[in-house]
Amino acid sequence: MPMPKPKPMPMPKPKPKPMPSLSPQPKALIFDWGDTIMRDYNLPGPMHSWEKVAWIPGAEKALKALQNNYTLIIATSANHSNTSDMKAALAMVGADKYFDLFFSQIELGVAKPDPRFFSQTALLSGFKPESCTMIGNLYEKDIIGAKTTGMTTIFFNETKREGPFPLADHIIHHMNELIPLLNDHQR
Repeated sequence: MPMPKPKPMPMPKPKPKPMPSLSPQPKALIFDWGDTIMRDYNLPGPMHSWEKVAWIPGAEKALKALQNNYTLIIATSANHSNTSDMKAALAMVGADKYFDLFFSQIELGVAKPDPRFFSQTALLSGFKPESCTMIGNLYEKDIIGAKTTGMTTIFFNETKREGPFPLADHIIHHMNELIPLLNDHQR
């Protein structure tokens, strides 16, 4: 009697490639200021002296949704504003209340994209860079330096600029996109 042929083993289906994830349990979110949280109209002098200031659309909603799960930090490389100037401008739209910590290149003594700007911001906030996520609108200034320190990066590409952005872990086009991205990570 012939031996029955063995049934072929079903081939396992390939698992879908996961989306790149955020750093393991990011604890701190570091936001750029101009054109990430508030609109930069490129007017002379510190922003708090401008007649017109405004939120970036969706930024307030995102900060409200994230403030209880993360330490929110804002860090600027603006030449004309120190930390007090930045806080005064943020207060004009009510954004100051969402941030736990504030940093400027003037007080840090180093500017973006220098990696020391990002590592000092993290360390002075009590975090390792690997526990931080940087959100900024300028790939060359906000993302490259942050990534070289080990931070997770979210490129806020509101203008939908084209190009390869290999050091951006995530790319968003509207600040509301932060909410599902970061809240999904909390689960």
